[in-house]
Parts: sequence; structure tokens; C-alpha cells
Amino acid sequence: MPRKSTKTKKYKLKTHKATAKRFRVTGSGKLVRTKGGKSHLRRRRSARSKALYSEMVEVKGAGTQKRVRRLAPYLHLYKANPSADRGGKSK
Repeated sequence: MPRKSTKTKKYKLKTHKATAKRFRVTGSGKLVRTKGGKSHLRRRRSARSKALYSEMVEVKGAGTQKRVRRLAPYLHLYKANPSADRGGKSK
């Protein structure tokens, strides 16, 4: 009976789900995040400033990028909006 190869297996890494939900990787490899302050207490803000909340911002700090990539190692493999790909209802 032939032996199995003695190759060592690499371990799968678990993704930190909160990090995966907060960050995205663009096609060029940049790490982007959404702005905070979008959820409530925005009645007195102008329409222009509320619209500015919706755009994504690039993550600048090298240490932050390193931490995010360690917490979500497979982030670059997934599309920016996974709910649109499932074929179900979209909001």
C-alpha cells in the first residue's frame, strides 16, 4: 500500500467577522473603510454633509493596514458587495 506524501498541511485561518464587515479591498489592492457617524443623530446635518458619509475612505496607517490584513486574511478574495452576488433579494 503506497504511503501518503509527508507534506505538512497549512492551517486555515479564521476571519475576524467584525473586521471583514467593516473593511473592503479595492481592485488595485487598497484597503478602504466606511466613515463613522452614519447611524443616528443626523437630523441637524446638512444634506451635503450627510451625503459625504456614504463614500469610502482609504486606510492610511501602515500599522492599521497590517492589523486588518492579519484579522481578515482572505479579504482580498471576496467581492466588495457579497449580498448582491447571492441571487436573492437586494435592498
